Amino acid sequence: MGTAKKTEAVNTELPKRKHPRLKKYDYSRDGYYHIVICTERNLPLLSTVGRGLDPAADINLTEIGKIAESQLLELEKRYPSVKIDRYAIMPTHIHAVIALTGEAAGSRPRPTLTDIVKTYKSMTTRLCNAKDGAPGRKIFQTSFYDEIIRNEKAYEEIGRYIYDNPLKWETERGNEER
Repeated sequence: MGTAKKTEAVNTELPKRKHPRLKKYDYSRDGYYHIVICTERNLPLLSTVGRGLDPAADINLTEIGKIAESQLLELEKRYPSVKIDRYAIMPTHIHAVIALTGEAAGSRPRPTLTDIVKTYKSMTTRLCNAKDGAPGRKIFQTSFYDEIIRNEKAYEEIGRYIYDNPLKWETERGNEER
């Protein structure tokens, strides 16, 4: 008699993707939102951070980073209800505080935060790929992080976090490169 081999079941099901947005929250309503958009595979495509006394003042944008910045600022023209309150373009990600205010433009419905970010990533990717002759290249990860800024204290903390991010980059990443 032969011995039977015990086979283990292999889980072939892909993990379920979590939806990062709050289910019943209206992301088109007035308010301030902190977003973080990461580059595909966290590649350092957007900038370099200097090693001076004030790394925030020493962020050098790459060509892709310059396009990313111009398209971020263009959102205010594209969507009258959008104001870019503050931002930092790091090598692998972008922090921005977006304020949604006012009414929808004409008969068009007011854009949601997802609509705004989707348009931003699409336009930035299209312009970068056209400039570099790289059709189909992905610049950004599919999703993005957001946080609803609910009060003045949170606004100040996020503002400080964004301002300090280049210094943290220098501290955390700098030791790896030396």
